[in-house]
Amino acid sequence: MKELPNPTFPLSPVAPALPRGSLHRRDAAGHEAVPAAGRGGIQVAWAQHHDEVREAQRLRYDIFAGEMGARLSTPVAGHDIDLFDDFCEHLIVRDEASRQVIGTYRVLTPAQARRIGSTYSDTEFDLTRLRGLRSRMVELGRSCVHPEHRHGGVIMALWGALADFMVRNQLDTMIGCASIPMLHNGVVSGDAAASIWAQLKESHLAPIDYHVLPRLPLPVERLDGTLPVEPPALIKGYLRLGAKVLGAPAWDPDFNSADLPMLMRIADLPARYRKHFLGA
Repeated sequence: MKELPNPTFPLSPVAPALPRGSLHRRDAAGHEAVPAAGRGGIQVAWAQHHDEVREAQRLRYDIFAGEMGARLSTPVAGHDIDLFDDFCEHLIVRDEASRQVIGTYRVLTPAQARRIGSTYSDTEFDLTRLRGLRSRMVELGRSCVHPEHRHGGVIMALWGALADFMVRNQLDTMIGCASIPMLHNGVVSGDAAASIWAQLKESHLAPIDYHVLPRLPLPVERLDGTLPVEPPALIKGYLRLGAKVLGAPAWDPDFNSADLPMLMRIADLPARYRKHFLGA
C-alpha cells in the first residue's frame, strides 16, 4: 500500500508543522488508534493509505453518480475525485465483517485550505463574513453512507470521530455544503429545496454576521416554497447538533442538488451531545 504524502498541518500557533497522520491518536506502538468506537459491527478510522482513499472515492461515486445522478468529471473511472481530495483527511467507516467501506467524510483543515487557496464551499458561496473564523475552522464534505447502512450507528460513529478530532486539534468550527436532491417524487425540481429553505430560515438561520451569498443561487423566488417536505436526514442531524444555516441555497447542476451552507460550532453542541461525544 502506498502511504499518503506528508503535507504539513499547522493547526494552531502551538503546533506550527505537523505531518499528515500526526493529528490522529496513536497507540504505544505508533499505530493509529481508532478514534471512535463503532456500534453494530462497524469500525471508524482515518485513511492512512491511497488505496483507502480510493475505497472512499468509489463509495462516493456509487452514491453521487449512481444514486443521485451527478455528472462527475473524474480522472479515474468509477471514482469521485476532485482537486481538494489530496489536501483532505478522509474519515472512513467499515463493516467489521466484510471490511467494506460503508461511510465517509473528508475534512479540510485550516492549514490545508491555505495551501490549496480555498475551501470547496468557497467555490459555491462568498464566505467573506466567515474570515474571522477561518483559523480554527474545518470544512466537512463529501459525506455519504451506503444505502444498506443508513442507520444512526454509522452517523454517530462518524460524528464521534469528528468531535474528537476537533477538540484534540484545538479547532472549534465546522462548515460545509449540505445537499438537497433536486429529484423529488420522481420529478427534477427545486421546489423541495425552496421549501426546506423557507422552513429553516425561520427556525435555524445564523446571525447576520455569518451570512454568506451563493455564487449560483437557486432561484427560490420562482419556485414553490410551500411543500410540506422534511429536510434530508443528514441536515436534520446537523440541526440537532446545533448547526445553523448561513443563507440561501446554491444550485449545483453537476451534482443535481441544491446546497445549503451550514455551520456548526463545538460550543453550540447541546449538552446531551457534548456528553456523548466529548464526555463533558
